[in-house]
Amino acid sequence: MPRLQNDVLIRALLRQPVERTPLWIMRQAGRYLPEYRATRKRAGGFLKLCKTPELACEVTLQPIERFELDAAILFSDILTIPDAMGLGLHFNEGEGPVLERPVSNMRDVERIGQSEPMVALEYVCDAVRLTIRELDGRVPLIGFAGSPWTLATYMVEGQSSRDFRKIKAMLYREPEMLGRLLDILSSATAAYLAAQIAAGVQAVMIFDTWGGVLAHDAYLKFSLEPMQRIVTRLLQDQGECPVPIILFSKGVQNGLTDLATTGCHAVGLDWTTELGQARALIGTRVALQGNLDPVVLYAPDRVIRSEVKKILDQYGQGSGHVFNLGHGIQQYVDPEKVAVLVDAVREFSPAYH
Repeated sequence: MPRLQNDVLIRALLRQPVERTPLWIMRQAGRYLPEYRATRKRAGGFLKLCKTPELACEVTLQPIERFELDAAILFSDILTIPDAMGLGLHFNEGEGPVLERPVSNMRDVERIGQSEPMVALEYVCDAVRLTIRELDGRVPLIGFAGSPWTLATYMVEGQSSRDFRKIKAMLYREPEMLGRLLDILSSATAAYLAAQIAAGVQAVMIFDTWGGVLAHDAYLKFSLEPMQRIVTRLLQDQGECPVPIILFSKGVQNGLTDLATTGCHAVGLDWTTELGQARALIGTRVALQGNLDPVVLYAPDRVIRSEVKKILDQYGQGSGHVFNLGHGIQQYVDPEKVAVLVDAVREFSPAYH
């Protein structure tokens, strides 16, 4: 594997000294980029784009070619595991993901428990290997997966949900069934991330998009606990020089301390969390990633620069901060605004190190 020419992200995730604050952007390879839209049109659909390693590599590299970012993140989707388990994933234009065969009873749960998703997910590892080769050490590649709880929400609801009625009913009526589903997903997700690491990714991130819809006790049991099992498995597999692990639970301000005790290396923060308070609470144990409100990128340049400075001020002096948005970049953002963000972080952040 090529030696990293830019390892500032890895050093920051490990809370080692850095000369400036590293920056990458959630969903940085996406619809706001005209080159991405062109490649997706050529692919003929989102899933085709994800499942064709050459195309997934191409769009992963697009933001790296355009901006001075400190990491690439593999282009894929969090629902690759449910798709590989045979739930019939497809995307309706303007409506998001739909699973044709949602999980509704224990028979469904046991059926997916007998599946071998990694056989169907080899295309992801192929994309990792190809992307690592094409990056040639310029920046690290981040691999990722959805959290077991987040995957389960889609698998039970069958699609995106506003009230999560079906899976919350399962949680309270049939907690054993949900627990079994989460056990299966924890094992599958750990194996999936381990395979990405073996293929060459230099950091991994778990996206717990829907942890914030749970009451705190339910969050600890049904969202945090499965992530804890994944972190433990990955750390056991890697020995003394682990690949950094980032956990991101959106909307879980009162769970930050719990996240920091999992053994992960970094905790991602959404924009509703004040970065300085988070550092005072957990920043001596883990690195912190975030957390600019994505909507700031619609603002005038001077406002973007001011908000960047504000985030850097909140974290303060020292390493352990990875600059990012508090959630994924939105599709209508002008790419020139991203350039303003990148330039501002590179201009202002050296003074904090």
